[in-house]
Amino acid sequence: MFQSPTHGEVDLEKLRHIVSSYMAEDKKAKYEIIVGTDSQKIEKGGYDFVSALVIHRIGLGGIYFWKREINNKKMGLKERIYREATMSLQTSENFVELFKTNGISRYDIQIHVDIGPNGETRTMINEISGMIRGSGYEVKIKPYSYGASKVADRYT
Repeated sequence: MFQSPTHGEVDLEKLRHIVSSYMAEDKKAKYEIIVGTDSQKIEKGGYDFVSALVIHRIGLGGIYFWKREINNKKMGLKERIYREATMSLQTSENFVELFKTNGISRYDIQIHVDIGPNGETRTMINEISGMIRGSGYEVKIKPYSYGASKVADRYT
């Protein structure tokens, strides 16, 4: 189940309908499909992971959906960043599968990861980016990874 600030709780069939209708409203517009995941430590010692799916109508706003997963396992930074990237890849693959019959999945999906050239995550840029590119997706890192660092982060 996904959540939406506009549409509330949506299942996959409703998600397909909302996204298809949204993109059909303006067929001349250019769209970006963005997936990003962020995580935060929770009190019980585990982590709260949130994946965001953004349909950006370039220059004209967009809509987004998010889903949460709580992981009660303790993990280091590297494992957590890999989990974020893996969740984004899973969300992207599920999106492609959901929309494979109506042409929306032909759009190149961008995966936004919450890593960048500053801070502890800088040593992981090549391996995480390589993993995502190797899976067939475009990757964006900070400061361009707003799908993870702004949208998903809002709900963690």
